[in-house]
Amino acid sequence: MLLPNWLRAALTEDWRHGGFGLYLHWPFCTAKCPYCDFNSHVSRQIDQTAWADAYLTEIDRYAQLTPGRVLNSVFFGGGTPSLMDPATVYAILDRIRTRWTLANDLEVTLEANPGSVEAGRFAEYAQAGVNRVSMGIQALNDPDLRRLGRIHTVSEARSAFDIARSQFDRVSFDLIYARQDQSLTDWRKELTQALSMAVDHLSLYQLTIEPGTAFGARHAAGGLKGLPPDDLAVDMYDITQELCDAAGMPAYEVSNHAKPGNESRHNLIYWRHGDYVGIGPGAHGRLTIDGIRYATEAYAMPDPWLSRAASGLTEKLRDAIPSHEQAGEYLMMGLRVSDGIDLARYQSLAGGPLAPQAVEDLQEIGMVELTPSHLRATHKGRMVLNSVIAALLPD
Repeated sequence: MLLPNWLRAALTEDWRHGGFGLYLHWPFCTAKCPYCDFNSHVSRQIDQTAWADAYLTEIDRYAQLTPGRVLNSVFFGGGTPSLMDPATVYAILDRIRTRWTLANDLEVTLEANPGSVEAGRFAEYAQAGVNRVSMGIQALNDPDLRRLGRIHTVSEARSAFDIARSQFDRVSFDLIYARQDQSLTDWRKELTQALSMAVDHLSLYQLTIEPGTAFGARHAAGGLKGLPPDDLAVDMYDITQELCDAAGMPAYEVSNHAKPGNESRHNLIYWRHGDYVGIGPGAHGRLTIDGIRYATEAYAMPDPWLSRAASGLTEKLRDAIPSHEQAGEYLMMGLRVSDGIDLARYQSLAGGPLAPQAVEDLQEIGMVELTPSHLRATHKGRMVLNSVIAALLPD
């Protein structure tokens, strides 16, 4: 079917509503955490020069595909990017500056584990151009850190956090709740401590048991005792919202809280259905090229990816995304954020509006709120967001 010109133009430029970012995946960790299902690997020998060269080659390649764009964010994820040599980070950011026009408020985030080795690099990362750090603290007591397989202590985490705060204006950190044998009182106390430390952003995740992880295997075998029942996990979610709201750090996304104006700009590109380059082993991307939006995915294993980088053959797939699938992605990601989705934007992607009866049914039971321009999930709806999305997606 031939699309009308207005619709074709809307689809071609749709990514501009969400912005343009670059995600760079560093696949190495000192140790593999038992709950982690990310693409991370433990390696004793890492040729930092070879990896830097590969990243630079990929930056050049993707810059040629995306000329004339303004880059809003760069995100070093992993793995443990704070194991990267500062010289590698500097070379990458220096190359990025020459390949894209940078937004005046460019956000450059680097994920870090709070060990002393990583914290010792913070000043050099700041000099290289990193202006935001996201720290994987995960728990504020040592027994639970050990249970989670973390190799730092609370004392080390607090020390690293203080160093980060002295080097960066924007500092976030992660905590995991609904852990083994954790009570509601325990979580209230720990979150209160976290909020007293927080600078501008917190990511607060409920522990999930993922297949293919050490925790997943242990749980399947009848281990991993003491996980909270569903009703306790719900109470923990509720107290999270209550305490964060009171501290002036409301949820702007299901698991992310920030002082107004300090939301993660990079993650908002994902949730607002923008374009982003994905570089590094296993990295995913969404790119609009010549008016067609593609899903990209890189080869996951580090050595094959590295060997392919010189010839520009790192992509495992580059698939065009039909407009109705783009609409589904926008719905699934956009309802995660407190602003919700723009109804006109959804309609231009889907070729038609959301089913009025589905929206009305969800409104009646308090799962969504509707304005003339937007649809958003309520607090109650975000707790069962997968069900809300399923009710709204067309059959």
